[in-house]
Amino acid sequence: MKFRGSILAILVILGVVWFSATKPKFNSEEKEEAIIFAVSSFLDEMHFHPQEINDDLSQKIYTTYLKRIDNSKRFLTSQDVAKLEPYKLQIDDEINNKSFEFFNLSIDLLNAGIDKVESFYEELLAKPYDFTMDDQFEVDGEKRSFVNSDAELKELWTKIFKYEILVRLNDKMEDQEEDEEIEEKKSMAELEVEARDKVREVFSEWFKNMDKLEREDRFEVYVNTFTHVFDPHTDYFNPKEKEDFDMRMAGHFEGIGARLQTDGDFTKIVQIIPGGPAWKGKQLAEDDVILSVAQEGEDPVDISGKRIDKVVTFIRGKKGTNVYLKVRKTGGIKEIIKITRDKVVTDDGKAVSLVLNQGDDYGNIGYLYLPSFYADFGDKNGRSSATDVAKELESLKAQNVNGIILDLRNNGGGSFKDVVDMSGFFIKAGPIVQAKSRGRKPYPLKDTDPSINYDGPLIVMVNGYSASASEILAAALQDYKRAVIVGSTSTYGKGTVQRFFDLDRGIQGAEELKPLGELKLTTQKFYRINGGSTQLRGVVPDIILPDNFQFVKTGEKDTDFPLEWTKIEPLEYEQNVRIESNVVGLRKASEDRVAKNEVFNKIVENAKRFEALDKETTMPLNYDAFDKLSDARETEAKKYKDIKTEIPGLKVSNINTYLEEIAIDSSKIDRNLAWIENIKKDVYLEETINIMHDMISENN
Repeated sequence: MKFRGSILAILVILGVVWFSATKPKFNSEEKEEAIIFAVSSFLDEMHFHPQEINDDLSQKIYTTYLKRIDNSKRFLTSQDVAKLEPYKLQIDDEINNKSFEFFNLSIDLLNAGIDKVESFYEELLAKPYDFTMDDQFEVDGEKRSFVNSDAELKELWTKIFKYEILVRLNDKMEDQEEDEEIEEKKSMAELEVEARDKVREVFSEWFKNMDKLEREDRFEVYVNTFTHVFDPHTDYFNPKEKEDFDMRMAGHFEGIGARLQTDGDFTKIVQIIPGGPAWKGKQLAEDDVILSVAQEGEDPVDISGKRIDKVVTFIRGKKGTNVYLKVRKTGGIKEIIKITRDKVVTDDGKAVSLVLNQGDDYGNIGYLYLPSFYADFGDKNGRSSATDVAKELESLKAQNVNGIILDLRNNGGGSFKDVVDMSGFFIKAGPIVQAKSRGRKPYPLKDTDPSINYDGPLIVMVNGYSASASEILAAALQDYKRAVIVGSTSTYGKGTVQRFFDLDRGIQGAEELKPLGELKLTTQKFYRINGGSTQLRGVVPDIILPDNFQFVKTGEKDTDFPLEWTKIEPLEYEQNVRIESNVVGLRKASEDRVAKNEVFNKIVENAKRFEALDKETTMPLNYDAFDKLSDARETEAKKYKDIKTEIPGLKVSNINTYLEEIAIDSSKIDRNLAWIENIKKDVYLEETINIMHDMISENN
């Protein structure tokens, strides 16, 4: 790992030297030019698969950008698109020349389109709609074409509003029919007024939020369209977004410890985080409305009408500094509250374990849920998913578990180092994954610690949204035959590694423009120790269970511009901690159970239903036809509602240390209880427990 770090440092240094040698000139009004210059330079120098900025790239950016700014074709007309068309082969030249004619025109046209719709939407919602006409509406905006005129745009929005009203009207009619306590039923005309008023309220709020969008928000869409043509995971982060990313990964931030929510033109407190400064001060409360924010020694800033992300930048700050919030309490009293910022630790997303027991025959089974491979990149002694999982394994072993289930379902990945360390918990030592940088030979990342944290039966649960680091761990333990992998047809299929680069390093001088933000850039591909790749193909579980979305397109292979699948030479590897040699027998036993399981049979049927619904995107705007179709779909959907049943005889219990951790937060206690209730009805976990029972039986 030290070698990898030194190479990365050298690359960054070389990049800075190269960028600095070009000595671009900027002035205080050219921040966008500086960002584009730095992004394109880093892409050229550091990306795993750099592309020439040419007409081919320009066409890709043009097509993708149009989708990004108006995918549903609700604002731009074909006339607007015709004005943008001449730039299809010029965007590459604009990037190289740091000019923005195409971007500027696109924003002008988009804003004009939004203003146009905003000018007539009240008119379209002023009168009742006729739901007796036989008309159709294409719900999927991607399947629609750009309209040819403003008149057609108005007609499109007429259908949009008609559909939105129809959905709510149908719900209101059905609710009224089912409510036996209503003595005097409202007419359809009366309910239509209510539905129309609700649509007006929703879109009024929506247009207000659209009006709050600034040029920098649009620019980030433009920049990320450029980066995503290289691959789906290369992203531009403005300074605030990067700060948020780091906090999510680290599990802590410096601030007051309160969650905020937009409430009309105001910002409201919706949660006080236990243990944080606001919680300790006991002055700030849920439902308090923040009117203004002031820093120590500065005038207060009125935050009414501001976007919530902007409000957060005023309130958040370094540990030890003071912030003054003027709030309106629920009783109307206004008060100025001084809060000293501090470190706020959030436990959401942390590794947590349970003890499962379904009878004396198999004893306790450990269940360890890991939602992400989190890490505090700014503090080597900070929070780490590997450290937390090691503690959970020790806690489970103290409960004398006879097997452990590691649940990585919906785990989108995270820290590369943590997954290598964590994989090593289950083997003595050896390679975990191979990494390959651009133009370099692949090298192994190894577990060098001969100690073993757990040597018993192990199952890793995955699904189609288990990605990146989750796939590394699942692939390594599968190749070593150390664990049985259980899940849907395959994992997500992300076989690439990203690194953050500070764009400020790409520009010499121009301090008045900084900070520019950072670029999360794909620098490596990773490969299994058997030489294969998870890119596009994912990890195919040893035992596959039916999934609701198995017939719907998901995963890396269905994104735009993914990197290709490749393979390299395998490594030599072996382990003798525990070999799962009877995977074929375990699979056969599981398939027999699944075939007889009513819930799984319904899941397969439901998956086929989802596949059909995914293709059926045209809806009738006639009430009777819509009601008939809605009833048919609801009747069909009801077959698959509440199909979950409690796992027979399963007892689920927390580790005592975890109960002590959440004792100060009643909301966490409630969430824990709800989580356990859901665990008891998890059919995938039920079958995984059955597989674990088979594995335990083999040992006896």
